[in-house]
Amino acid sequence: MGNLQYFCLVVILQCCALTLGEPSYYRTYRVLSGNPSTYYGNPYYDHPYRYASNSDVYITDRYGRTSLQSGANYRVSSITSTTCTASTCGQNAQCQVVSGRPVCSCLRGHSGDPLSYCKREECLDDTECRGHLACRNGKCIDPCVGTCGVNANCEARRGVPICTCPPGYTGNPIQSCRRFNPEELCHPSPCGANTHCEVRNEVPTCSCLPGFHGSPTSGCRHECESDVECGPIQACIEFKCQNPCLSQCGKNAECETIANHRAVCKCPKNYFGNPYSSCQPECYGDVDCPSSRPACFYGICKSPCEGACGVGANCELRGLTPVCSCPRDMTGDPFVRCRPFEPKDLCEPNPCGSNAHCEPGFDRSNNERPVCTCPHGYTGDPLRACFKGECTDDSECADSQGCIDFKCQNPCGNKCGVNANCDARRHLAVCTCPTGYTGDALIQCYPKTYSEARGRSLYYK
Repeated sequence: MGNLQYFCLVVILQCCALTLGEPSYYRTYRVLSGNPSTYYGNPYYDHPYRYASNSDVYITDRYGRTSLQSGANYRVSSITSTTCTASTCGQNAQCQVVSGRPVCSCLRGHSGDPLSYCKREECLDDTECRGHLACRNGKCIDPCVGTCGVNANCEARRGVPICTCPPGYTGNPIQSCRRFNPEELCHPSPCGANTHCEVRNEVPTCSCLPGFHGSPTSGCRHECESDVECGPIQACIEFKCQNPCLSQCGKNAECETIANHRAVCKCPKNYFGNPYSSCQPECYGDVDCPSSRPACFYGICKSPCEGACGVGANCELRGLTPVCSCPRDMTGDPFVRCRPFEPKDLCEPNPCGSNAHCEPGFDRSNNERPVCTCPHGYTGDPLRACFKGECTDDSECADSQGCIDFKCQNPCGNKCGVNANCDARRHLAVCTCPTGYTGDALIQCYPKTYSEARGRSLYYK
């Protein structure tokens, strides 16, 4: 019956404590002594008013944590009274009789030594704190202090600190916030496979990588993987359908056609080599050519005389310059045609002086030579120049002059005989023997005898 009575008493005391509004976790500690009944389990949670088997005490802190500690650490008086009096417990403490023994505890919202003095805490819950403060350990404090990470913002909501990174920052607000780099929008990339992510106006933009096509958000693929995926005149080159002639023929080579997705290549005229690797010309400069064909023309070694001179002409090289000429027995334009020599060619071109006339002829050795003469009405050196004469007829001269060698001059010059007189009239030389002379005025006049009294007049032109 003793145990049953003890249990009923504990239940009654617990109900009284609840009625007074003082939960057990607000008690600072309880002093328990005596000989308890044997009990297995947590003596506080199951039967909070049980006591230990010696002078130890159960200590309950303001957080509701209870532990069994030695009573030597606390001021415990020898309790002989079985009732609570005004002096049993300290200030702001309450006294209850448990199992016939008084038990002191601090009032709700107080802490300290219930046998001497219990101090009122600053707060009991968050509602007793102003503003954004929260009740922690009986004190109103800012719950954000030391709660959030570096550069993070903290906002207390109903006493609970809420950590966030400020605008322009990112990271874990509990640990650290750092400035936001727009490029992070692409790390990790929101795009599909084989794509490139680029931030434009703070928006991640997806695009297919070069050589890929498709939807950049879901994934891009190659245009082709093999030739069969391309048209008959295309080949799959670098995962794209392309004209094989653009890449499969060698340097300087030509592409003839496309067969079975492959280019058919050949070297162009005057080029040599493998058309699928490289075609090279015969020469790149004159130094690459032999002496028989010393000049490099468009990659081919040739003689500069080839095609330089006319038909039948001779060609000689002076360095790399062709010199054309007709053979000795031929004439003509050596750059057009050379033909057998003809007599008329002696005067073509005219070797005589200006205004002179050329006629084929012979020299004293009977060799063909050009003969130069001044034309009618001209005078001068036909090998140098012929000039038009002063006259071509007597009528162009004065009455006392005649047109001699295309000049107007006295017609008497050495025309009459010895001792004869000359009188120029009507462009003629009139020869007469002077008075006292007789004879042929064209030959000689001599003194006349009496018998030759009658004179004779002769006219000579």
